[in-house]
Amino acid sequence: MASKALINLLLLLLAVTGGRSDLYFHYENRCSYTVWLAASPSIGDADPERNPETLEIFSMPDDWTGSIWARTNCANNASFYFSCETGDCGSGTIDCQSPPPTYPVTLLNFDIKQSVVSYEVSLNHGHNLPVRIQPVGGSLVDGGGSCPVVDCVADISNVCPSNLVAKNKNGQYVGCYSACDQLKDPKYCCTGDFSGPGACQPNEYSQRFKQLCKLAHTYPADSDPPVYRCSGATGYNVTFCPS
Repeated sequence: MASKALINLLLLLLAVTGGRSDLYFHYENRCSYTVWLAASPSIGDADPERNPETLEIFSMPDDWTGSIWARTNCANNASFYFSCETGDCGSGTIDCQSPPPTYPVTLLNFDIKQSVVSYEVSLNHGHNLPVRIQPVGGSLVDGGGSCPVVDCVADISNVCPSNLVAKNKNGQYVGCYSACDQLKDPKYCCTGDFSGPGACQPNEYSQRFKQLCKLAHTYPADSDPPVYRCSGATGYNVTFCPS
């Protein structure tokens, strides 16, 4: 596990050598397995492979709006086509940018406007691994105090309904689909007759996920908790498998 002293040293080196902004994301993989970082749009990460117990500190763009996620169980096939069991982009290469990921996937959504950052953990496209976003310093724009942690660290496999379970070619559990992506029902996707104000409500699937992940958004109209807007944080700790 990286120490605070090591993190501070890396931040100092980045400050000396230059970077795109003063905002740094600390990507730490505490999973017992390798993950491959992905972002849409790109954050310029040329080496997305993250081995267990590793940390990377990355300078983020001054203005960036998009999603970050981790791909799991990735490999090249005999034709050197690179793919992943969850979070795959369909590019065939280790680089993963603009194409949408293969669901299910736990999404970390950010809207960066200089020193003001909006952030959330979203299960709107399912869940493939536990995650946490922890601001380093800063305060809420609305004056509500310090910027809170948001996460989903529970084992969703314990509550994933059988009709939403995602399995690999060997029949092993790899994630849990969202009801919208798997069942294609407008009431779960908040579309059609369910798209108006107040029409999209929690459902039996989102409520089950919310019981374990109270700080994550579990269906398209979920606003509890709100999407936090944080000002003045020096960085954001993004941890995969934090528990």
